[in-house]
Amino acid sequence: MTGFAEHRRVATVALVVANYDEAIAWYVDRLGFLLIEDVDLGAGKRWVTVAPANGQGARLLLAEASDEAQSKSIGNQTGGRVFLFLETDDFARDHAAMLEKGVEFREPPRFEPYGTVAVFADLHGNLWDLIEPKR
Repeated sequence: MTGFAEHRRVATVALVVANYDEAIAWYVDRLGFLLIEDVDLGAGKRWVTVAPANGQGARLLLAEASDEAQSKSIGNQTGGRVFLFLETDDFARDHAAMLEKGVEFREPPRFEPYGTVAVFADLHGNLWDLIEPKR
């Protein structure tokens, strides 16, 4: 496509959360993500990013709600649909580890033509897929 850079990617996705520290703890302790940045921006705002430990994929910007409209979106960023997809190379290993850490799965694993998948909820109820794609 003319006029666009050839090498672009989605680098960061904003996720509205109720509290920075609570969200950091959940993503680091339950999903095994790394805290990449936690920068004080003043006036109670911070630039907080987390990402899978292997550094693959987009980072999450944990954005603490700053008003009533943003607070209403916490846990319902996509109207109840699956919001994000956490891809793994070993579904059984990661599913077991996440269960052990208290992650709430909303269904048992499914074996689909595209891979093994199960829906889980984050700390606020946003839905994610844990997925091991068929290769």
